[in-house]
Amino acid sequence: MIKAHFSHVDTWVFDLDHTLYPPHMTLFDQIEVRMTAYVMDALGVDQERADYLRGHYWRTHGTTLAGLMREHNVDPAPYLTDVHDIDFTVLSPDPDLRHAISTLPGRKIVYTNGCEPYAQNVLEARGLSGLFDAVYGVEHADFHPKPDATAFDKVFALGGVTPKTAAMFEDDPRNLSVPHSLGMRTVHVAPEPLPQPHIEHHTDDLSAFLRSVQT
Repeated sequence: MIKAHFSHVDTWVFDLDHTLYPPHMTLFDQIEVRMTAYVMDALGVDQERADYLRGHYWRTHGTTLAGLMREHNVDPAPYLTDVHDIDFTVLSPDPDLRHAISTLPGRKIVYTNGCEPYAQNVLEARGLSGLFDAVYGVEHADFHPKPDATAFDKVFALGGVTPKTAAMFEDDPRNLSVPHSLGMRTVHVAPEPLPQPHIEHHTDDLSAFLRSVQT
C-alpha cells in the first residue's frame, strides 16, 4: 500500500534536524542554548526574556533567526556561524539509514532551515555524506525560512524539484503544509503522529519507512 503511494516519486526531499537524526541524540539542545545566548547578547535582554523571544520568533516567523532579522535587522551570517558551533560527537553513524536512502530511486536532497555547512557536518557525523545530490540551507532561500511559501519556491526552483513527483520528509508539521499544497507526498517524521489534513504519512522510524516504499 505505502509503496503504491510513492511509485511516482523521483525526488526525495529531507529535512535535517530531528529527521535525519532522532531527537534523543540532543544535538539541537545545544543549538537552543546558543540561540538563547545570541538573543541575550544581540538584544541586551536577560535569559528569561531571550528564551521567550526565541520561542516567540519560532512560532511567529518560522525560525528564531527570521524573527531577529525581521524585527531587529540582525545579520544572519554571524548568527548562523555562532549557533552551529556545537559538538557533533553526540551523533552516531546510521548504516541502516544510509542504505535505505542510497537505494531510493531518483534524486535525494536535504533542505534545512539551518545553513549548508552545518548540514554537511551533521551528514558527516551520521555517516550520510555523499548520498545527496544537493544540500540546501536557509541561505539558499535568501534567508526566508520554512514554512514560508517563498522559501520553498526558491529552493525548489534552485534544485529543479517538480513537486508532483516529489516527497517531503519533515519533523515539523508546519513545514509540510506548503509541500502538500504543491502536490508533494508528505511524511511526518516524529515519535508521535499528529494527524492533520496536509500530513499524508507518519513514521517514527525513517529507515523502516524508506524500506517500505521500495518493497
